[in-house]
Amino acid sequence: MGRVWRCWDGIGLAVGVLLVVLVGGLEAAHPLGLSLPRLTGGLLTLDLLIRAGIFTVVLVGLNLLMGYAGQVSLGQAAFYGMGAFCSAILTVRARALGIPSALSEAWWWPWAVMAVGAVGVGLLAYGIGRPVLRLRGHYLAMATLGLGIAVYILLRENLGLSHLNLTGGFDGIQGIPRLRLGGLVLWPAWRYFLLVWTFAFGAILMGRNVVRSRVGRALRAIHGSEMAAESVGVEAPHYKALIFALSAGLAALGGSLYAHFQTTVIPATFGFGPSLELVVMSAVGGMASIWGAPFGALAVLLVQEILRTRLHLLIPNAQGEFEAIAFGLILVLIMLFLPEGLTVGGLRWLRRRRLLFPGRI
Repeated sequence: MGRVWRCWDGIGLAVGVLLVVLVGGLEAAHPLGLSLPRLTGGLLTLDLLIRAGIFTVVLVGLNLLMGYAGQVSLGQAAFYGMGAFCSAILTVRARALGIPSALSEAWWWPWAVMAVGAVGVGLLAYGIGRPVLRLRGHYLAMATLGLGIAVYILLRENLGLSHLNLTGGFDGIQGIPRLRLGGLVLWPAWRYFLLVWTFAFGAILMGRNVVRSRVGRALRAIHGSEMAAESVGVEAPHYKALIFALSAGLAALGGSLYAHFQTTVIPATFGFGPSLELVVMSAVGGMASIWGAPFGALAVLLVQEILRTRLHLLIPNAQGEFEAIAFGLILVLIMLFLPEGLTVGGLRWLRRRRLLFPGRI
């Protein structure tokens, strides 16, 4: 079965890359006047697909943490925000920090900031994770929720350094530069779309390698029974903190990609609501599946877009509360009929109807 799944991984990756290249080429050339929004009735846009790619990077880490290691996190948006504000502060506010213009204006500087931010947030998360991950169940959920709230308040309050105005307070930071490769600006949107999905597929490959490795086996053992895992020599505290750090680093990387996409970041984007949305995406796609990350992100964003643009056709004068109710009902239905998420649940459904190879999913 391992070889079969590696084959399906390869096919899925090849199909995904092909689709991304086709969409990127379509939006770059507009052959015969065609475009993605025109072909999909306005439902799929590059903006939506770019955000789905960014969330995929974040969700790969969250799925490893929650789906494989079994550690609940309700504060993942905090690390997402750390990455975004790290990129924003060290580019837009570089002069206030004493960074020379010759350095901060170099084309490679934002890339270096992204890498340092991801590694730095990961190391910070490892240090936080060692004591916090001793908690279990709802205690751990509350601790990560508290972490998320603390980071949100720090971002909102300029990190306690109001005289420097590093985070911009409630207004955030505007004017974040676009990423460049030498003299090539990674914009218009189709260029950034290709970049984001390159990172997304890289995160998926890394996640699959982690799952198949010794670390992945240790994580599944901890998820099954931490006491039993420790009895056979698995150092549970280390592995839990390690995967917490990896998930935080990926979230920070996604935050940096978001900052350079939107060119504006505000603290409200990284509060409790966004953390909950990430957990919803993970559950919809399938927590115990790396491929659940892109499917969960795409599904939730697409449902939100359909409700935003089409709900008024079913319910005249529908307001935001109706969208929230409809969205909640759709999530309930997905969890009722596909409790393991779209990927694992969908594959099991296909296997039961003999539309896919038999065997263990």
